[in-house]
Amino acid sequence: MTRTVKLRLHLEREARSLGFDALGIATPTGFDDAAVRLKLFVERGHHGSMSWMEETLARRCDPTTLWPDCRSIIMLGMNYGPDCDPLATLERSDRGCISVYARNRDYHDVIKGRLKTLSAKILSKANTLGLDGDVKVFVDTAPVMEKPIAARAGLGWQGKHTNLVSRNFGSWLFLGSIFTSLDLHADEEAADHCGSCRACLDICPTSAFPAPYQLDARRCISYLTIENKGPIPIEFRKAMGNRIFGCDDCLAVCPWNKFANEAREAKLKQRAETHAPPLRDLLKLDDEGFRIRFSGSPVKRIGRNRFIRNCLIAAGNSGDASLLPKVEAHRGHDDPVLADAADWARQELEHIV
Repeated sequence: MTRTVKLRLHLEREARSLGFDALGIATPTGFDDAAVRLKLFVERGHHGSMSWMEETLARRCDPTTLWPDCRSIIMLGMNYGPDCDPLATLERSDRGCISVYARNRDYHDVIKGRLKTLSAKILSKANTLGLDGDVKVFVDTAPVMEKPIAARAGLGWQGKHTNLVSRNFGSWLFLGSIFTSLDLHADEEAADHCGSCRACLDICPTSAFPAPYQLDARRCISYLTIENKGPIPIEFRKAMGNRIFGCDDCLAVCPWNKFANEAREAKLKQRAETHAPPLRDLLKLDDEGFRIRFSGSPVKRIGRNRFIRNCLIAAGNSGDASLLPKVEAHRGHDDPVLADAADWARQELEHIV
């Protein structure tokens, strides 16, 4: 057994013990096709106000620009499969629907620490085997094309909704990467198993996919409720329904989820306060109450006002006139975006009084 094979076996054991559910290795070069797709995404303006995508485009297109000494990329996935149907909450119009990934602790905090621990174990074992190398850890916030690299490493394929799909975990994998100067054997790239299926494209409430394998983020409810700092465009407000942070429709409808399992990592299990919370409770949150309620959650990062903006749109779509007093409390707010959402919600609810 070669030294690199021994290192790979050690890596797989340690990764599993740290809570990772999938592992694959890719080379850091040869991503020309993915780079072309990313450049077109930006050139067409489909990235919306996410200026950081344009600013980091060169680094994002070529992993070796982040670290020229990189010889291998270890891609890791952690399953965050839900314990219930993510689409069921959409039927409860008096409740807010929060994306599955944000119903638990912030995965950046969970995964980054595990990656650092795993990296130390890799270097220790490599040293024992007489292999010399270094590592660097990346989780989402760095300009890394995680999905194309994960597909190259065999973790899954990018579906028609542009997200990663796994044969073993469906749509529910958080990704992280370890770049290393160690020359490790690369895995076989995953094949595309979408076939003729259009479920993810057809379910999108805002028609955010101009074509299969293409996304216009400006129409995506995840972008509109999280990245977009301005008003929710009028044309998308009714389609938002009760989605107040993200949207799981294209993920949840994927047929490959029949093989998915509930998350085994305790920190990634659904928290009670993020599962279908009543809109009337959310609309009365002040800044302190918001920070306390969503402490340690990805929801906290958009801030209280943007979150309340989303909740007001959901209230306007609720058909529940009893929410009018909660909506009225936000009219005339010194944040014009929030005040605009309150005015719209009031107009919608007044029609049913």
